[in-house]
Amino acid sequence: MHPRERRIILKHIDEPGYTPDIGCYIQNGGYEELKKAVTMKPADVCAEVEKSGLRGRGGAGFPAGMKWKFLDRKSGKPIYLICNADESEPGTFKDRQILHKDPHQLIEGMMIAAYAINAALAIIYIREEMPLAAKLLKKCIEEARAKNFVGDNILGSGYSCNLIVHRGASAYICGEETGLIGSIEGHRPYPRIKPPYFPAALGLYMCPTIVNNVETLCNVKHIVAMGGEAYSKIGTPGNTGTRVWSLSGCVKTPGYFEIECGKATYGDLINDFGGGLLPGRTLKALIPGGSSSKILRAGEHFKGKLKDGTPYDWTLENVPLDFDSPMMVGSMSGSGAVIVLDDSIDVVEALANLNAFYAHESCGQCTPCREGSLWMSRITRRMVEGGGRPEDAELLASIGEQISGRTICAHGEACAWPAQSYVAKFPEEFAAMAERHGRKNPAAPRLV
Repeated sequence: MHPRERRIILKHIDEPGYTPDIGCYIQNGGYEELKKAVTMKPADVCAEVEKSGLRGRGGAGFPAGMKWKFLDRKSGKPIYLICNADESEPGTFKDRQILHKDPHQLIEGMMIAAYAINAALAIIYIREEMPLAAKLLKKCIEEARAKNFVGDNILGSGYSCNLIVHRGASAYICGEETGLIGSIEGHRPYPRIKPPYFPAALGLYMCPTIVNNVETLCNVKHIVAMGGEAYSKIGTPGNTGTRVWSLSGCVKTPGYFEIECGKATYGDLINDFGGGLLPGRTLKALIPGGSSSKILRAGEHFKGKLKDGTPYDWTLENVPLDFDSPMMVGSMSGSGAVIVLDDSIDVVEALANLNAFYAHESCGQCTPCREGSLWMSRITRRMVEGGGRPEDAELLASIGEQISGRTICAHGEACAWPAQSYVAKFPEEFAAMAERHGRKNPAAPRLV
């Protein structure tokens, strides 16, 4: 544990002797918050979550309490709670730490949330690439059921709710909540159009549904423990609580770190938490919120005004680690996955790698995404294989423009934003790639 961390979610993770069984969890105060929650009115639990200012930790950063308020409680249909444990955004590896090392924390958070929204069934949707976590979760659910924390008449409250694990087939698109819902229903995971298919009204089996991320649901337990007002004082206004950041790439000590929102910067994360860059290297850029977020270049200055009118003038290293600041400089915090690029990284090759991933993961439902992602992948592959052309950078940006905002779900933006931002931030590298190879290599493959 780094001395600057404030561990709430990760409090016991990596502690010597801490094991993921229910005995150890109860010994460390586990399920006390569920016991407290079921003595409260469900509406009061929802009110505490709203008061806390908790924002979703999966990517969008939408206020959890507000999301719960959108539930159609008058439909007469059963309500479902789904935990999105797909964690498919490249560079993200925080939720799996909870799933492998402290699964009962998630189970308790889910059962509190299920009680608060009166869910008839709770589901953990987990990707196939985490088989050990899925097996462990099933074991822990049975342990919790034996203690009456899951199932019928939970702790004598009169409220009953089952909790099951559903394993997905490791499709990136299932990280999108409506695609995930379609997968659970046994369909192709095609995202649905919003409106009308907002899950809070028309979700699983066309019933009201809440989909929250692993880290988000774990926070519910701690909000009940300390109260929404006390939780809201952690972090900064509008960015409350802590957040677990995944740090990878060209740093000495990659890992996961839980930090109060807004109380550190990207420079702190790289140089303090991450131990700095590798010897002899200089910072070139970073991807601030998973591979789909727009890249930020080292040496840039970002100027503007905060919400309260205070002017700011940040370098890349000065940008605060929270939800809003990365958006103010043209990107997003996304899944909390920070990928560091130093001067040894070829930007065109990095983009080619990402383009290949997003082309493979497109569900194919929307023509702009299906065709455009593959087209961009072919262009960048051709470039790195020796067939770059002077017009390629402009073409990539144009294709990205024609995809972004023209698809049912955000996968269009996920594949378009990297291409658009890499070309905009590093035009000289794309020009050099075309000049270095271009038409001088007659054997270069012509894929577009």
